[in-house]
Amino acid sequence: MTDVHLLVLIHGMWGNPSHLAHMNKIIREVKGEVEDGDIELEVLVAETNKDESTYDGIDWGGERVAEEIRQKTADLEKEGRKVTRFSVTGYSLGGLVARYVIGVLHQSKFFETVQPVNFNTLATPHIGIPRFPSTFSSISAFLGPKLLSRSGEQFFCVDKWSPRGRPLVEVLADPDRIFYQALILFPNIRIYANAINDLTVPYVTSGISAENPFGDYEKNGIKIDFHEKYEHVIKSYSTPPLSSATTKEPQRWFETIRNMRPPLPPRFQAKFPLNLAVYALLPVLFPTLICFILIRLSFQSHQSRGRLRHLEAQSTRERLVHIIGKLESELESAAVDLYDDPAGTPIAASPIPGADPADEADPTKPTKRQDEKSRSKPPPYQPLLTPVQLQCIENLNKIPQLKKERAFFEGIRNSHAVIVCRDPKAFKQHLEGEGVLRHWADHFEL
Repeated sequence: MTDVHLLVLIHGMWGNPSHLAHMNKIIREVKGEVEDGDIELEVLVAETNKDESTYDGIDWGGERVAEEIRQKTADLEKEGRKVTRFSVTGYSLGGLVARYVIGVLHQSKFFETVQPVNFNTLATPHIGIPRFPSTFSSISAFLGPKLLSRSGEQFFCVDKWSPRGRPLVEVLADPDRIFYQALILFPNIRIYANAINDLTVPYVTSGISAENPFGDYEKNGIKIDFHEKYEHVIKSYSTPPLSSATTKEPQRWFETIRNMRPPLPPRFQAKFPLNLAVYALLPVLFPTLICFILIRLSFQSHQSRGRLRHLEAQSTRERLVHIIGKLESELESAAVDLYDDPAGTPIAASPIPGADPADEADPTKPTKRQDEKSRSKPPPYQPLLTPVQLQCIENLNKIPQLKKERAFFEGIRNSHAVIVCRDPKAFKQHLEGEGVLRHWADHFEL
């Protein structure tokens, strides 16, 4: 019987397997023909949780993909090929789904006979979607949970997933839970984050960081060295003292007009001078586009909630409840009891960068961060992280084998699709992310 290394690729929100076609192509080129003992690489691009189904939540998406993995494993065994090694890579929402999937597999004893090897994510909101000090961010935080169904609630951490009312993102990052325990079984954990221009999943959540050193990169004098072999992948970076920060030379007004792009989807953007005509039509185009998007999202969210009611009424409900019950009852620890019990001994909050422990000890005295906030408005790129998100960052960064890679795509409106070369046939600029995928493939342990 031939030994197989099964690699599972999981796409993101509104996604489908075609979004990972270029990734699949590259990993097969780099590792598919490699002779490494008697191991064969088999790539499974998950397809049971696609398009509108991605509204149904991280958990239901994870259940579907886990079942797909079990079925693939069984089919391979019938062919005389046994899965002995396992890896998973998730893009965007797919990274959170992957973290849920490995918990389900671990609970079913999958890793007792299959060795976990590589766990990778690209542009994944590991701590949910953070808030920023902007009106747009506030509107998104209000509408997201309503328009994106269960997934939206989990993205913005307003769901009460566990019996104790904790959001799923928090449970996924809890060291006492099976999801975290499954994650640390992987000897190779590497995450890829867009350092700049990711309007969908900001750096702080994809890079699991409380601060964003790239938020003001044009002015703060940050020095960045890139990999010679992997285009757009940062090899190292350093931020100089504030006193040495430089200011970027302003553009001339004519150059600014030439480079302006309307806030429209790429298919509807145009270069100078057509961009001026598009801007003239914005008073009509923009409200129409917004109305269309809101109606479509509302309709799909309504359909998703109907699917969820149907799913919860089916036999699979027992399996999901069994997993949740096992996690929240049998594995409940004293530490979590203290966390959830307001009458218990208080647990110290996760440290906030820049805060003085002496200030935190006195509840009547404002912390340095609170004092600074009262005097000046925080920069637009600095997130307003919640205690839950700070705790997630702290817990995940304690994983010793976690490695972080940053992609730097300058001059691109939204780099979220570029990092994974999501649709290079329609958008040639998506091919700029190939260096990231080559880095991922070359560092993949077969």
